[in-house]
Amino acid sequence: MSDTRAAPQVVRYSERLRVPWWWWPPGLGLAALIAVEVNMGVRSLPDWVPYAVLLPVAAVVLVWFGRTEVRVVSGTGPDQETELWVGDAHLPVSVISRSAEVPRSAKSAALGRQLDPAAYVVHRAWVGPMVLVVLDDPDDPTPYWLISSRHPERVLAALRS
Repeated sequence: MSDTRAAPQVVRYSERLRVPWWWWPPGLGLAALIAVEVNMGVRSLPDWVPYAVLLPVAAVVLVWFGRTEVRVVSGTGPDQETELWVGDAHLPVSVISRSAEVPRSAKSAALGRQLDPAAYVVHRAWVGPMVLVVLDDPDDPTPYWLISSRHPERVLAALRS
């Protein structure tokens, strides 16, 4: 009988790229405003229906915007290596040749003319700095990963440890 249990992993760093708290009042306010408009325009509906539908929809959209997670995970087995996970994509640390922080001031240049079209980019506009991870993998055409992170120094420290 084979053992199908997953090898235990140690999470060195984890961060969810949630929307800022101050997006919630305008998001829910806009949903309430649309509910008022629907309420005034469609008299056959009960008054509570537009609010019961649109407010949860706004909350789901705001949660969905912040669903991406950045993690650095290392296995505890002898053949397990450290990996960088961004959403569902993962990258072994062994193929990283170098990494650096991209400050908020250099973000537009990194995402503009300097951006390689083959790069893997996970950009969230509400997150200021980014992490640049340059790859050295002959089997992968992706030259680098460019990832939003609120704490790039922690991501880099977890990758290097």
